[in-house]
Amino acid sequence: MLTLLKEQIVPSLSADNALQGSLKTWIVIALLGQWAFAIYILSLYALPLLIGAAEQADKVSPTQGFDSTGSFNSFMFFGHIIPAAFMAISGIFQLSPGVRKRYPRFHRYNGRMFLFFGLCGALTGLYLSWGVGIRLSDIGALGVTLNGLLIPVFILLAWRSAVNKQFAAHQRWAVHSFILVNGVWAFRLFLMGWYVINQGPNGNTRNLDGPADITLSFLCYLLPMCIAELYFWAKKRRTDTAKWLATGAISIAAVITLIGVGAATMMMWSPRVMMIFNSLF
Repeated sequence: MLTLLKEQIVPSLSADNALQGSLKTWIVIALLGQWAFAIYILSLYALPLLIGAAEQADKVSPTQGFDSTGSFNSFMFFGHIIPAAFMAISGIFQLSPGVRKRYPRFHRYNGRMFLFFGLCGALTGLYLSWGVGIRLSDIGALGVTLNGLLIPVFILLAWRSAVNKQFAAHQRWAVHSFILVNGVWAFRLFLMGWYVINQGPNGNTRNLDGPADITLSFLCYLLPMCIAELYFWAKKRRTDTAKWLATGAISIAAVITLIGVGAATMMMWSPRVMMIFNSLF
């Protein structure tokens, strides 16, 4: 009887451990990528402003239409880009079950900050893209535009479920909000990872309106959202098959994220950070 009981319990525990282990692995990789992105943003935009050399940021900024003149559009730009750095530094901790259980107050206040900054980022991003015209092409901007439109919807769902103490629903909507808020970050990872895998562009254009560009601009948040739904579905199932399926999907996502973080750091973020430091110091 004891042997039969062990055979029934151990496989389930192994599947659960594998599922949680794959999730923690992805969180650690994403954390490193988020911090690298935060260093990039702060170095490229915040540091020149603090030392009074904003014109240097003009020279190395990859963003069309960026200026440091103090105009309303410039204010909107910094209102969009600087909060992204703070969300990158602390936002990933919202996904950690350990942080949520051990530091509930931090989880609440950090979550409120993340949702508020995420909403600001979405609204300012839509304004900059279609109000100011800071976009490389119309069709190439459709993916990020849908991303920006979905952010307020899921943030509202996350906020309402928290207020109503529907914590299971809140966790689900908050995870989707996190994915959507980080959609532009994920697009950089997908794009740079695509370049590495193909040893250069393949289906890409300078205006990011090639077939690969358009596909990746939607895939960078829709695919993680599908994987998140798979994770929540697997958690409710008692069978190991569902958990192993979710484990495999999250493990693949972790590998994709790792490739993207490495590629974006080496090919995009690090070179521009070195350029700005060389020009400032």
